[in-house]
Amino acid sequence: MAFAAQAKRSAPLARSNWVTALVFLPPALAVFTIFVIMPVGEAAWYSLYNWDGYGTPSQFYGLRNYVSVLTNASFLKALLNNGWIILASLVVQLPLALGLALYLAGRQIGTTTFRLIFFLPYILADVAAGLIWRFVFDGDYGLVSAISQSLGGQPVYMLAERNLAEIAVLVVIVWKYFGFHMMLYIAGLQGIDATLYEAARMDGAGAWQRFRYVTLPQLAPMIRLSVFFSVIGSLQFFDMIVPLTGGGPFNSTHTMVSFLYSFGIMRMRVGFGSAVGVILFCICVAFAFGYKRWIMRDE
Repeated sequence: MAFAAQAKRSAPLARSNWVTALVFLPPALAVFTIFVIMPVGEAAWYSLYNWDGYGTPSQFYGLRNYVSVLTNASFLKALLNNGWIILASLVVQLPLALGLALYLAGRQIGTTTFRLIFFLPYILADVAAGLIWRFVFDGDYGLVSAISQSLGGQPVYMLAERNLAEIAVLVVIVWKYFGFHMMLYIAGLQGIDATLYEAARMDGAGAWQRFRYVTLPQLAPMIRLSVFFSVIGSLQFFDMIVPLTGGGPFNSTHTMVSFLYSFGIMRMRVGFGSAVGVILFCICVAFAFGYKRWIMRDE
């Protein structure tokens, strides 16, 4: 009897769930199809043709665009640059953000002001930030060169030398985005139960032990989310490259997206650029699903 009563109560609930799914699922699927599935499908189709963007693709290329991309030295350099950006984000940007979050997570006087100061670069548009830092690194009028000359050195043309330009890009990326991750960590730290720290102190745990055995385990979900955002953002990095370096000098600071823009869109090689886009999409999807499967499987 109890089972029958429970079944009667669950039947309306099941019907309600089906109605909710039928109402809300089709619009979501339509939006996802129009803005994700169809563009990716079109890009995959165009990547099989030697097409300049005008008319209908007719010169079938097969996989030759992909071979051209994967054997292009500038693309391989762009892929390496994305790797360096990911490494700088994980090794420099995220630890810096975590350190500042630990210092600013409390409610002492002045912490709110410093949070705002450190978060401001993230609010600034990427294009505007690129233009500002292009002026800072300018060898004739920039701040870096002026400081070098004031100390008796030579003008520093950071954006005109390959190695220095790559370092400049990494500096700007760390400066631009560490505030975002800092705020994520602060939110996570403020959600940790204070009684855990009190219990750790009563057990004689020092500052390092409290950080290792209380803070890190409690903050782990936020750290994993921050790493995910950092890697995906690094793979898609584009807006700041164009105003900052334009991919130069000698195509040494391109990322995969700026390479697509420069070698595909600007040069009217739509098929070639579509192949780059498909490769980038596959990398992002593989990372996203792999990260979700192996790192964030319990969240």
